[in-house]
Amino acid sequence: MQLKNSTVLITGGTSGIGLELVKQLTEQGARIIVTGRNINALSETKRKFPGIHTFQSDVSHPQDIEQLYKDVTSRFPDLNILINNAGLMRLIDLQDTTLDLENINREIATNLSGTIRMVHQFLPHLKNQKSAAIINVSSGIAFMPYTVAPVYSATKAGVHAYTQALRLQLEDTVVKVFEMIPPGVNTNLQNDWVMPVNPKQMMDADKMVRIAIKRLLNDKKELRPFLIGVIKMASRIMPNALIRFGHREFKKFKTLHTNNQK
Repeated sequence: MQLKNSTVLITGGTSGIGLELVKQLTEQGARIIVTGRNINALSETKRKFPGIHTFQSDVSHPQDIEQLYKDVTSRFPDLNILINNAGLMRLIDLQDTTLDLENINREIATNLSGTIRMVHQFLPHLKNQKSAAIINVSSGIAFMPYTVAPVYSATKAGVHAYTQALRLQLEDTVVKVFEMIPPGVNTNLQNDWVMPVNPKQMMDADKMVRIAIKRLLNDKKELRPFLIGVIKMASRIMPNALIRFGHREFKKFKTLHTNNQK
């Protein structure tokens, strides 16, 4: 996939993997458009990278996506790459009755529905370009349900399945479909967690994005490090053991969560 002189829209581009995508795609010579919910974070990103363009928009709100489409395509008719990166990950005890029906759905609205809606809105425009791409960010957790983050796990499994279907449906068009599959990455997703993570067990965002861009330039459908291949294989040959391994984190979380509520 050609990146130099491409026009790239990145959702959730003000921190973590999204911010690193801004940095490294800028170095590749792409024109970058960044969206995010927080106007202050957008301003800070613009300060770091003066050449980018920013739009305040929340992918969990359909009306925001509709307005974003009008604004972006009118100003940047050559937009040809969409990166659905915006994401939310929470540690959740499904027996926690303090979560109301709207709250429990937040990750679905952002991670899964937001991705589907962004693709649906921008696809007609992308199909009219000489070359175009959609990059959906899923997770290694798509292949190993992580019981401490059950809704997040479900959304990323959904993104994975949706991306595979989208790729096949668009195989006769100019739009290439890629899936970026990170393992655990040091980002602000973990900022509000009651259970701290060990940064040594996480990949740095710059390394993950460097791998993704290299594979993207070589038209590899899955933009992933070697570890994800191991997880995918383990999910096929010993799925129950993999889930049980991750479930130990839920037990730690439940103890900490219960103690914090006392």
